[in-house]
Amino acid sequence: MGILEARELLCERDDRILFSGLSFRVKAGEWVQITGGNGAGKTTLLRLLTGLARPDAGEVYWQEQPLRNVRDSYHQDLLWIGHQPGIKTRLSALENLRFFHQDGDVAQCLEALAQAGLAGYEDIPVNQLSAGQQRRVALARLWLTRAKLWILDEPFTAIDVNGVERLTQRMAHHTDQGGIVILTTHQPMNVDTDRIRRIALTSERVGQ
Repeated sequence: MGILEARELLCERDDRILFSGLSFRVKAGEWVQITGGNGAGKTTLLRLLTGLARPDAGEVYWQEQPLRNVRDSYHQDLLWIGHQPGIKTRLSALENLRFFHQDGDVAQCLEALAQAGLAGYEDIPVNQLSAGQQRRVALARLWLTRAKLWILDEPFTAIDVNGVERLTQRMAHHTDQGGIVILTTHQPMNVDTDRIRRIALTSERVGQ
């Protein structure tokens, strides 16, 4: 069972406290949305949860162990997709997926691209695709990964309504299977409100 926990996190940026005393626990099967206005620290919090940044105080735990002590095993359990799609623009969509998922065969990669709405674009160099299509190349990994924990920063950026619906269904399936999804998004999702737990960041306080 996956358990991610933040304990008393403090983060300061440019002499400003983004959040302090932030504690929460996310268990297997949970779907969590980090909310807050621009500059509230949503992306910063996600980076702390991935281990890409360190808090000024407090600690992040995975499976009851400090992240710094289990970094290698944690990254095997984690899929992180940030603001930048993190793909190689000189490669095709298919080549990108095969680079990230070398244990997956061509048929699996093609199916993932189709699920992401890229059927017919598999062999086109990524630098010839639109911003939304490039985003879909990165998000196609959601249909291939075996990671328990998905941390996604604005995954629906430049994605049309049908694409948002398809991705939302994939996230719902992942949590139904005991996975964890933590994301930020400004876009509405067609999901029952009681399905998603929200952790709100504000300039004055941290609410949960």
